[in-house]
Amino acid sequence: MTRTLITGGCGFIGRHVAAELQQAGHEVVLYDALIEQVHGEDPGASPDLAPILSQGARLVRGDMRDAEALRGALAGCDAVIHLAAEVGVGQSMYEIARYVGANDLGTAILLEAIAAAPVRKIVVASSMSVYGEGYYADPEGRLHDQVRRRPADLRAARWEPATAEGAALTPVPTTEAKRVDLASIYALTKYQQEQAVLIFGEAYSIPATALRLFNVFGAGQALSNPYTGVLANFASRIAAGQAPTIFEDGEQKRDFVHVRDVARAFRLALDEKAADGQVVNIGSGNAYSVSQVARLLAQAMGSDIQPEILGRFRAGDIRNCFADITRARDLLGFVPQHRLEDSLGPFVEWVARQPAIDNGARMRAQLEERGLVT
Repeated sequence: MTRTLITGGCGFIGRHVAAELQQAGHEVVLYDALIEQVHGEDPGASPDLAPILSQGARLVRGDMRDAEALRGALAGCDAVIHLAAEVGVGQSMYEIARYVGANDLGTAILLEAIAAAPVRKIVVASSMSVYGEGYYADPEGRLHDQVRRRPADLRAARWEPATAEGAALTPVPTTEAKRVDLASIYALTKYQQEQAVLIFGEAYSIPATALRLFNVFGAGQALSNPYTGVLANFASRIAAGQAPTIFEDGEQKRDFVHVRDVARAFRLALDEKAADGQVVNIGSGNAYSVSQVARLLAQAMGSDIQPEILGRFRAGDIRNCFADITRARDLLGFVPQHRLEDSLGPFVEWVARQPAIDNGARMRAQLEERGLVT
């Protein structure tokens, strides 16, 4: 029987990955700092965690920078899924030491522990944020992979990128071949995480794979954490009778992938050798405007609340990025099974059982105080 260490194992994605692996016959060890921003004041009381623990999962509470605790959690493990990370583009722009320390130094300490007690496979969670803007095509059909918006255009509310000559650019699916373009501290730390794991894996002959996750949604996201996923933020606002707030004009496009599909992708990456040494997009392969998602969610929650379009720009944000998942299909056999439109019902049912805690206004105030909203 395979024993797998899941760092960040008590988090939203971690719990689903743990359940997926348990169903496949793995023993799992959950390693998590259980910070209050994500898990609340009483993390041990989480009803989402109880079924995993009842199936024999071992929980080790510890910070990623605690080498001794990590070594203890790793003992006897055959594989590692590295999910632990501080998450949030906006917060990363002012809590820089926190993000770099937890994400990058924490990964380095984990890799040193693995060097001393090798495993058969490492799979690390990377992020679509490493791409910056996704691929764009110009009117002649040429691809552009280093698109950046000019501050003057953003201040003038010209949201869509254009060529230097002013020609319109059309967003197209982004493949793993696109060069990275790091637009936030969070993106920088995620890129360093994935590359550290891949470099380490090659040097130590330990197969390693990096999954670049797009916008993950589903039951179990921390509704009280304003730096978590878009749907969780919107659901918190709507449940509290408040309009979801959206930067720019709401027409920015993203790829939303269900957490159960993501969990399955991690299991496949553990088992499939074809993805060793590779980075792989994990998304739905579909593009949704953020305002469209807000309206779909409000409708599913039985509300007529319309999103508040702020017409303002947040530092570190990009305009469009959605996944080409051809490599995931070819290397992992990954095919998404839970479309956003068909999955909002179960998500809304879960939200209805949670306390309505809306911290969105506080998050926006924190960004504005630091001049990170234009």
